[in-house]
Amino acid sequence: MCNLYTQTAGPQAIIAAAKAMRSSVGNLAPGDVYPDYSAPIVRTGADGVRELVLARWGLPSPSKLLHEAATKRRLRLEAKGAAFDFAELLKMEPDRGVTNVRNTASPHWRRLLDPAYRCLVPFTAFSEPGQNARGEPRPVWFERRTDGAPLGFFAGIQTPGWQGVRKIKTGWEILDLFGFLTTEPSEPVRSVHPKAMPAILTEPDEIEAWMTEPWPQARALQRALPADALRIRAAEG
Repeated sequence: MCNLYTQTAGPQAIIAAAKAMRSSVGNLAPGDVYPDYSAPIVRTGADGVRELVLARWGLPSPSKLLHEAATKRRLRLEAKGAAFDFAELLKMEPDRGVTNVRNTASPHWRRLLDPAYRCLVPFTAFSEPGQNARGEPRPVWFERRTDGAPLGFFAGIQTPGWQGVRKIKTGWEILDLFGFLTTEPSEPVRSVHPKAMPAILTEPDEIEAWMTEPWPQARALQRALPADALRIRAAEG
């Protein structure tokens, strides 16, 4: 499961590749993106205009998981004899978010598969957990095998204006959130992480299909790239 990627492309390169019409990101600082970080995405705005914006990585968790977590908190409070309102407890239960989506048949995700909720997540490389020659944990980075810029897009989902709690210390927030689909891995990812890899869009027609086509057609894009369409990025230094 990809929980770290890097994005080094400038806004003009992203806008051109995604055919966006406006941007609110200003100058983008290149760097690594971790869960709950802000990062650029391309989405269709409420007025139908394709736009480049910033959003936080991590989609809303299924309500069942939040209910289970709030119930555990309730039981701890009951054991201490503390007074509480369970409805308020549930409302304020921290939701750390879901970074990757695999099971699009789930009712929780099915409601977010319409084009209005889809987005493009630009990346230049992504990592999966691996090991070095001494068996020590280290990330293995993958990038597109191309002679030009390695910019690509994950097939993403976004939820504008989510309201809730990410962290207790920050409290209630209103946020634009995103995540992206995963699929069966192809080589060279499979040899490092055999469970999954991000669903990646590389061609202009794939980008347009993801952003506009009904789900029965767009679901075909939740597939692995051909073998060796990606390469392991050479280690720096």
